Amino acid sequence: MRESDDGARLSTEQAAVADAGAKAMIPVGRPFLDYVLSGLADAGFTDVCLVVAPQHTEMSDRYARAAIPTRLQVQFAVQAKPLGTADAVLAAEEFVGGEPFVVVNADNYYPTDLLTRLRTASGPAGVAFSRGGLLRTGDIPANRIASYAVLDVEGGVLRRIVEKPDAATASARSDSPVSMNCWRLDSKIFRACRDVPPSSRDELELPHAIQYAIDVLGERFEMIAADASVLDLSRRSDVSKVAERLRDVAVRL
Repeated sequence: MRESDDGARLSTEQAAVADAGAKAMIPVGRPFLDYVLSGLADAGFTDVCLVVAPQHTEMSDRYARAAIPTRLQVQFAVQAKPLGTADAVLAAEEFVGGEPFVVVNADNYYPTDLLTRLRTASGPAGVAFSRGGLLRTGDIPANRIASYAVLDVEGGVLRRIVEKPDAATASARSDSPVSMNCWRLDSKIFRACRDVPPSSRDELELPHAIQYAIDVLGERFEMIAADASVLDLSRRSDVSKVAERLRDVAVRL
């Protein structure tokens, strides 16, 4: 989001937030995270932990002071360094307190019914998004989807997850569903997040931790098949179309 994006037209306020890298707080009518939190409340969640970087005080300033939610109890966990998505999950371990929990990206707006199904699942679970569903509304370009983690699902159960697939893998598994980092996890994942080695990007990756949990800890992830679209606010070029899609969406925090 910090990188320039040819053709992206941002307001002065949007550009300032993008420059800071606080994707979830980019105003699209109102901060994007307002919509995410409202959607979680609509799906029946009552407690949320926002994992934040030490320098990003925008979220705590808003949700602990300016716009305190009434439908959600919001807490904060600090990820001291940007060491990857598995490390971000570790930052929330104290908040979780041994209970099952759901992980989602703060720069994605997921369908409420899928969040509800994750919340009510009986054990570890994930959402397997079809490429056709993600492409249908044109919100996410095909080349971006090609880089998403590929899921090998058999009988509704996750067998393998390939993070950042190379071109050959992406081509060979072009009909396979993909992950958009939407999971229901239990406390075993914290051991996996600690034990999994850093990736080639020198980060602790949540998909690698999930594969570790399957292979080493015997976890079983039931996958929810989803032929649905998701709003993705990853790049500056996404801002205008996300704002248009959310224009008539009601927010209740």
